[in-house]
Amino acid sequence: MEQHSPASDSLSVAPISRDELRTCEAWRIAFAGRRKDHRYYEIIADTIGDHFEYGYFAIRDASGRVLAVQPYFLLDQDVLEGIKLDRSPLVARIRRRYPRFLKLRTLMLGCTAGEGHLATSAHLSAAVVAGTLALGIVAQARALGAQMIVLKEFPRGDRRDLACFEREGFGRAPSMPMTTLDIDYDSFDDYMQKALSANTRRNLRKKFRAAEGSDLEMTVTDNAASFIDELYPLYLQTYERSNFHFEKLTRDYFRRLGCEMSDKTRFFIWYRGNTLMAFALCMVEGDDIFAEYIGLDYDFALDLHLYHYISRDVIRWAMAHGYKRFRSSGLNYDPKLHLCHRLDPIDLYVRHVSPIANWIMRLALPWIVPVRYDATLRKFTDYRQMW
Repeated sequence: MEQHSPASDSLSVAPISRDELRTCEAWRIAFAGRRKDHRYYEIIADTIGDHFEYGYFAIRDASGRVLAVQPYFLLDQDVLEGIKLDRSPLVARIRRRYPRFLKLRTLMLGCTAGEGHLATSAHLSAAVVAGTLALGIVAQARALGAQMIVLKEFPRGDRRDLACFEREGFGRAPSMPMTTLDIDYDSFDDYMQKALSANTRRNLRKKFRAAEGSDLEMTVTDNAASFIDELYPLYLQTYERSNFHFEKLTRDYFRRLGCEMSDKTRFFIWYRGNTLMAFALCMVEGDDIFAEYIGLDYDFALDLHLYHYISRDVIRWAMAHGYKRFRSSGLNYDPKLHLCHRLDPIDLYVRHVSPIANWIMRLALPWIVPVRYDATLRKFTDYRQMW
């Protein structure tokens, strides 16, 4: 049946409380069909506190009926952090006198732990949701005390629907992209033979041999509650080694994800004897399996090439279970380049609530996003698609 959406200018946007959401049908179906549905947003709001304040915008019709719900969060965003200028001696000197120099209270639409999506419902299309938010978001930001507004990491496929934000003064720039690997092959060996160069195949086999002699055994489960105390320290080791930090997951995040979303989650766990050596948290959606987070024991990870080993095991499992694409979160692009991943662009839409400051920000935005300074990304044949 064709969907008939009301016009954006006949709708209103305002925060709605978490208590009101408990009986709100529009919230329960906001992300239906996606791996990260409304349950996921509730889990991150309860378990990833850090410096985030969570909220939800209700889009209502003239009668006050809630037609769609879009999550948001507030934080103090360091504008210079992504390009590491926050660590420069000059900035340090300025911040000794002005501690909040280029740290802006920011309203973000999207998800703290992953890419963002537009909420839809039986009543509203994604385009109408976007148009309604674009018209009302600056007023809402001011009411919430925010100086900057960011749509965090929305997929390239949403650019047409989100063009209304650019018409309302938002600048668009690429965030660190996700990647996609086609895995519709008969086996992992078939993929290596058909997709990879001879040199890459030789290097991979050498790395696999390093781990194969260490008696690693893989377990797959949809609920890792009984492994959390072993799993979480490995996540922290990997988190601390990353050059980019945004969200820091908690033990309770991993526990609740498996307990409440076991239909979407797959935990891959590698033991050597009684010692947990590595894990990979994946989520599934249709023909796609998404690599979300990993944890490695770095006393052994580099010598055993655990990253490549666990990637192979996850892809093998995914192939055996009928998945067609292996999709990965951002960063660690060098091995993905050699494994023939394609870039899966995600975008930031940014606006300052002050028109004058926004004019300056739109000029600066392309120069302060980290993708511009990542040399490995430029080697991907589809690099230009990010822009």
